[in-house]
Amino acid sequence: MSTGLPGYPGEPWSRGVRRGEDGVVEVAGVGVHDLAAEHGTPAYVLDEADFRARARAYRTAFETAFRAVGSDVDVYYAGKALLTVAVARWAREEGLRVDTASGGELAVALRAGVPGPEIGLHGNNKSDAEIGRALDEGVGRIIVDSLVEVERVARLAGERGVVAPVMVRVTTGVHAGGHEYISTAHEDQKFGLSIAAPRPTDGSAAGDSPAMTALLDVVARPELHLLGIHSHIGSQILDPSGFEVAARAVLELRAELAARTGVLVDEVDIGGGYGIAYLPGEVALDPERVAKDVAAAVDAVAADLGTPLPRFSIEPGRAIVGPAGLTLYTVGTVKPVTLDDGRVRTYVSVDGGMSDNIRPALYAAQYHAEVVGRASEAEPVLARVVGKHCESGDIVVHEVQLPGDVRAGDLLAVPATGAYGRSMASNYNLLTRPPVVAVRDGESRVLVRRETVEDLLALDEG
Repeated sequence: MSTGLPGYPGEPWSRGVRRGEDGVVEVAGVGVHDLAAEHGTPAYVLDEADFRARARAYRTAFETAFRAVGSDVDVYYAGKALLTVAVARWAREEGLRVDTASGGELAVALRAGVPGPEIGLHGNNKSDAEIGRALDEGVGRIIVDSLVEVERVARLAGERGVVAPVMVRVTTGVHAGGHEYISTAHEDQKFGLSIAAPRPTDGSAAGDSPAMTALLDVVARPELHLLGIHSHIGSQILDPSGFEVAARAVLELRAELAARTGVLVDEVDIGGGYGIAYLPGEVALDPERVAKDVAAAVDAVAADLGTPLPRFSIEPGRAIVGPAGLTLYTVGTVKPVTLDDGRVRTYVSVDGGMSDNIRPALYAAQYHAEVVGRASEAEPVLARVVGKHCESGDIVVHEVQLPGDVRAGDLLAVPATGAYGRSMASNYNLLTRPPVVAVRDGESRVLVRRETVEDLLALDEG
């Protein structure tokens, strides 16, 4: 967002962001000074109309593309990106289901009025209590992640006299996405069951893969109904070819299971991880492009295998809520630091930090930032935006050009923080977590209130 150019700046900002002639930014018609005065800083600001538009775009693109090849698709909003009662309601009102990854996320979705059959439950180490709640609420699918979990879900379903709808999560060996911590389909990690058969060291024939073993186990248990096979290959994916390769592997596994048991599962989930723009000039993954490419690929694979297409499902989270959000800060200390090569980097400290966005410290994730409360004609300087925590790695934006007259009291915004900001927030140094504020049609409202010191003390039994 150029400090001198009014109007919509483009991604990575939400579509409701505008900069006025005076340099002051509005989000969905609400000025940043008004937001700061009413809600304080730091604050997560969520553009409701932008969220809804992106949700509709994914649903429409995938429904259209898969209908063209004779299949149906369900779109699950991946709640781990950001889940509040209001956000869950928005997703459902736009025709999405909700995917949860814990008992807490499940409770939020249920409180939002999402019916159990429209909820999925993920997790590599679900507790008996979490599985039990899912069964009691009639959750539409439980994605089992291990052989032990197959037994656990069957036992709990049997105790209740119900049949549990399950999908088996498999790892396809496809590596996709950004940092290795968010690439989830390679073999050496905690999620899913490998479709690769183990290689015997004694020269004997290879046995069943862990994925096939789990599928056969589910089919054999009367307490379980095998809905389908689930695959998730990573996060922040900008090349759709990974989805195509993974989908082929899953459809081949589906055909093999049918040949062995006569059971042709009805559904395949190809996960989420659709990438967004975090920096100016970056291009997000286009939902229409990826939907058409994947639909064409799975249609060709099914034809090769001689099997009808299943129903598909996808799980976008970041791609819907990430660009819809920004974090609003107030600048405190500004400190120029001379580097070893003679350059000067200006350290701009804000009133939040790694407690409200851990991703730069955890993944070296890159973000953008701008002064949004005024115009400036000052020459830009090399800056690093940092937080107020007692930690040298407390970096919000590693490198960005900011006006040379940036000063204490300035309002600064970091775009594309709707995903994994609030949901990964902490109370490090006993900072209180910021509020989540929704903006729409010139009005703002609090979705999740700001924590207070009294909230922190109320948990301390000392």
